Amino acid sequence: MHASTLTLICLLLLLKCAIGEDPYRFFDWTITYGDINPLATKQQGILINGKFPGPDIYSQTNDNLIINVHNNLPEPFLISWNGVQQRKNSWQDGVYGTNCPIPPGKNFTYHLHLKDQIGSFFYFPSLAFHKAAGGFGAIRILSRPVIPIPFPEPAGDFTVLIGDWYKANHKNLQARLDRGRRLPPPNGILINGRGSNGVSFTVDQGKTYRLRISNVGLESSLNIRIDGHKMKLVEVEGTHTVQNVYDSLDVHVGQSLSVLVTVDQPVKDYYIAVSTRFTKQVLTTTAVLHYSNSKQPASGPPPGGPTDDINWSLNQARSFQTNLTASGPRPNPQGSYHYGSINVTRTIRLASSAAKVDGKLRYAVNSISFVDPDTPLKLADHYQIDGVFTLGSITDYPTGATMRMETPVMDSDFHAFVELVFENSDSFLHSWHLDGYSMFVVGMDRGQWSSNSRKNYNLLDAVPRCTVQVYPQSWTAVYVALDNVGMWNLRSEYWSHRYLGQQFYLRVYTPSNSTRDELPMPDDALLCGRATGKTSYL
Repeated sequence: MHASTLTLICLLLLLKCAIGEDPYRFFDWTITYGDINPLATKQQGILINGKFPGPDIYSQTNDNLIINVHNNLPEPFLISWNGVQQRKNSWQDGVYGTNCPIPPGKNFTYHLHLKDQIGSFFYFPSLAFHKAAGGFGAIRILSRPVIPIPFPEPAGDFTVLIGDWYKANHKNLQARLDRGRRLPPPNGILINGRGSNGVSFTVDQGKTYRLRISNVGLESSLNIRIDGHKMKLVEVEGTHTVQNVYDSLDVHVGQSLSVLVTVDQPVKDYYIAVSTRFTKQVLTTTAVLHYSNSKQPASGPPPGGPTDDINWSLNQARSFQTNLTASGPRPNPQGSYHYGSINVTRTIRLASSAAKVDGKLRYAVNSISFVDPDTPLKLADHYQIDGVFTLGSITDYPTGATMRMETPVMDSDFHAFVELVFENSDSFLHSWHLDGYSMFVVGMDRGQWSSNSRKNYNLLDAVPRCTVQVYPQSWTAVYVALDNVGMWNLRSEYWSHRYLGQQFYLRVYTPSNSTRDELPMPDDALLCGRATGKTSYL
């Protein structure tokens, strides 16, 4: 560890002791390439401290996470924190619209404050097509001991990272997209970075365990179930839920949730099965739920699951509700915030599309396909560098215009309360994510959205989440209170779609220039593009 880093850590610890500041947790990560073998074929993967997947982040509400990332790859690198809201601090978001990449051989230290958050999330590499090579891991944010959780403390707490996977090198996949071609179907499904029966979870009969499940893949919706066992849903992306019981659960790409599983079956091993949804070829993989005193391995076919039944999945999604009697990260019921009684100040309808531009496949939102700028948007905004992005060029509704390639930023005022409607006219499911926020999922249905659709909105106990699915030929509506100033990425979680333009940035703006509303630019911020050489403290 460098002497300067050690000095910083000591100073922060002294400061914490002196003024009782929120706790600090320190992480030192080295990013490298290394050989991995998840689908019985050796390939190049991205490792964090030699691990694939990367290490879990264990934390607690209001913790300060200091994560020093050393980039030992031969190309630039960034990590983003899926679901961590970065309150007042989009400077730490880890996407190219807000951060300069970490150059090869250099390091950057992320400062994350888990302000008023609990729940299950994950991190991933956001630059280029690195996500197809690994570099992802789980984030769990526990409640403070003084805040009760709405279920007995489980006997164990397991990370379950599920996702589709390609045997091809991520650079070859990226090159295919650069040539304007779609990706082929994935080759398999991984659980915690392993193929079938590569992972087991050891449990004691009669006890109850928590499984934190995240879909860290590139495009596939997945269904998870456990042979002979029920799953009780208790948390979705930081919200305690009504504790409904399910035989299986759909987890769409980019989403996270937690379930409780009571180990109450005869002593033996049982399959945990994960399979693709809404695909012509159904891919399935398995892990093992191993009873600690079992001498009988899992056998027979893994439990079957739903395949292409959209209505089944839609009805399950509608059954997710907020537990209004549970306390959140602060000592007040989660239902005390009455989002359904707030007047909507703006409706934004977002329609996805695909087309060829200059003979190459591109994806768009409201007819605009996003092009990465030469300077991160947050830096360009901070230094008032002209010509990097076009403010307001993306419309609040689909126009049906010919697709064009731009770097759009949608502007919005601080404290606006907006309705976002995601419209999907395609024959496959979409998944959308908004950095910096949770979105109240008030409605979703088949067909075309209209103002009459609002009559069936859930205005009482909708679950707020950072990633929402939109079913084929369907729509999903969310409410968002724009109370977090910054430059925030709104993107497709289908990674090839995002890479080829299906994203934009939402600028939540206030002229106050007060640290009450937004933290200042960090002194150690990396500068690049047209911001190179400028002073970081302006």
